[in-house]
This record gives sequence, structure tokens and C-alpha cells, in this order.
Amino acid sequence: MVTLRYFTDADVSLLREKRYVDMRPCEVEEMIRKWNEKKVNGRDFEMFAVCDGENVVGMISLYRQTADTVSVGPEIFHDCRRRGYGTLAMRAAMDAARDRGYKIAFAQIRTDNAASIALHEALGFASNGQVFTNARGNPVVFYLRSLI
Repeated sequence: MVTLRYFTDADVSLLREKRYVDMRPCEVEEMIRKWNEKKVNGRDFEMFAVCDGENVVGMISLYRQTADTVSVGPEIFHDCRRRGYGTLAMRAAMDAARDRGYKIAFAQIRTDNAASIALHEALGFASNGQVFTNARGNPVVFYLRSLI
């Protein structure tokens, strides 16, 4: 079973080990503090730790795009992949999004990320296949799914 919770300062070492290896502890603490403000660029944002019991196996975000639409961004840590955590985390995050009143889940997925594309399609996300270049210069495809 997977649960979602907010990150705390107790997660600094884990985040530095698993994801933010080049950041100093104080930088990770500041990042967690900003996440827990639950706003980015004036829009609602939540970053959750994906937990299997007491073990953090990844992270997933909800970021409001419009009043009805939220982007869902999962990342399962490399050594925890291929165990079903992505599917369970996405389901839990979509439930949380639905509880917050969102009607549409949105994902921007790099075209070379076959695992994420397969995950989203298995969860009922659909795309028209049109490729865009994101702000980081990567080719991406947009996926959508109704939450109602």
C-alpha cells in the first residue's frame, strides 16, 4: 500500500541521496519549505512523498493549471522502480486531486520516457500524439484524463 505525505526536514538526507545529490542540506531544507507553502507562481502546488510504510520511494506533485485542471508529476526513485509504486502513487494523487475539486488531470511527458507514457496510458490518460518542445527544450507529449 502506498500513502502520500508532505516532506519534512527529516527527509533532507534521503532527498540528497536519491534525487538532489548536488544540493547542500540547507538548500534542500529551503526547497521543502517552499514546497510546503503550497504555492508556485501564484498557483496551488503540492509535493508529496510517496511512501511504502515508513520508506519514501518517490515523490509526486499536483500543480494547478486552471480552476479545473491539475498536472500530476510522479517520480519514483530509481532503485524503487518496477514495483508498482508509480501506479499506486498516481491513483492516490488523482484521488487527492479529485477531492480538491479538479476535474481533469494533465501530464507533460518527454517523448523518450516510454515507462511514463505506458504508466499514464494504463491509467486512462490519452493524448493526440502531437509533440511540443517544453521550456527546457525537450520534446514532450501532453496527456489528459478525466477525474470525474
